[in-house]
Amino acid sequence: MEPVADVTLADDASTTGGGGADDGDAAASLPWGDVWGQPEAVAALREAASDPASMTHAWLITGPPGSGRSTLAHAFAAALIAEPGDERAMQQVLAGTHPDLTALRTEGVIISIKDARALVERSYFSPSLGRYRVIVMEDADRMAERTSNVLLKALEEPPERTVWVLCAPSDADLLPTIRSRVRTLRLREPDIADVADLIVRRSAVDPVIAEQSARHAQRHIGMAQRLATDAAARARRDATLRGVLAVRGVGDAVEVAGAIVAAATDDAKALTAERDEAERASLLRTLGIAEGAAIPPAVRSQLSALEDDQKRRATRSLRDGIDRVLTDLESMFRDVLMLQFGRDAVLINRELEPELRALAAAWTPERTLTVVDRIGVTRENLELNAAPALALESMLVTVASGRTP
Repeated sequence: MEPVADVTLADDASTTGGGGADDGDAAASLPWGDVWGQPEAVAALREAASDPASMTHAWLITGPPGSGRSTLAHAFAAALIAEPGDERAMQQVLAGTHPDLTALRTEGVIISIKDARALVERSYFSPSLGRYRVIVMEDADRMAERTSNVLLKALEEPPERTVWVLCAPSDADLLPTIRSRVRTLRLREPDIADVADLIVRRSAVDPVIAEQSARHAQRHIGMAQRLATDAAARARRDATLRGVLAVRGVGDAVEVAGAIVAAATDDAKALTAERDEAERASLLRTLGIAEGAAIPPAVRSQLSALEDDQKRRATRSLRDGIDRVLTDLESMFRDVLMLQFGRDAVLINRELEPELRALAAAWTPERTLTVVDRIGVTRENLELNAAPALALESMLVTVASGRTP
């Protein structure tokens, strides 16, 4: 019997950059109804799914965070797997329950070799029900070189009816050997006004808040959605930026860095704690262990494996939260630079304009660029497992002094 795909789905239309159609329209335009703002990409993939001459065995969908890469990848998978007009099969693929779809989204810091090998193994199964077997790898940029090498042969010589769909922010995030084996489809970045309009229609929030959230999120639809619907998230972002603007010395740098890490840690816990508990309870029920009962030695390894996975997920969630803060800080000091060059019509953080104008007058453009560069270095250091608090402290010392440590 054909094994059912073990699917970990990525961002759906409610949290990423995909959706745009009303619910009724989405149902009437399967499988593309949840793909928003990417007509050229949809046209290319629709043609590929319907015309074998336009088809290739491996694709790379690139675009900025929140542009809807995963939503488009799953819509394409539905168009490939289902027979034309078979809405039931399309809905199964979009829900992640069709046996001919295998999808991976890492919840750790990197995609492991074990996960990559599992995808490669699955890629050699023939389709069980649909026209194609489709392997969707989200976060393909999170592969180390050794992991990428696992995929090379599978991408170069896949079975006749297997299609790979990789997703990444840009093709530069993947090795040249991977890029040479895929057809790249680049998504466009939506306009702020379009993102705001989508959020208003989707969540019925105040148009002013929707525009502000789209601007602060820099067109990232999932983040804009969260900011628009979560007053506490908007307040945390504002407090973080104002805290950084107030840094004047080492003591301030240590205090603000600690506050950023604490806020990101709390946010990560809030996002993962409920799911962690539900997963633990589900595993214990599957193993036939009553709630509160002692864990038999024979099953402790399974529980430990689950806890290890949850720790990796929490680490990624924390890293992603701090990376979001760094993105916000980049936007703020980019605004300072724009003011220094007289470009005040394109500010991301308009609400801080008086403070940013004062900073623009007090600093030279060279100092602003030094800070922006240091933020980029901090991001790289965190990817190399630097301690978050120490990395942020070092960056904030540069903010206070204009010099790199």
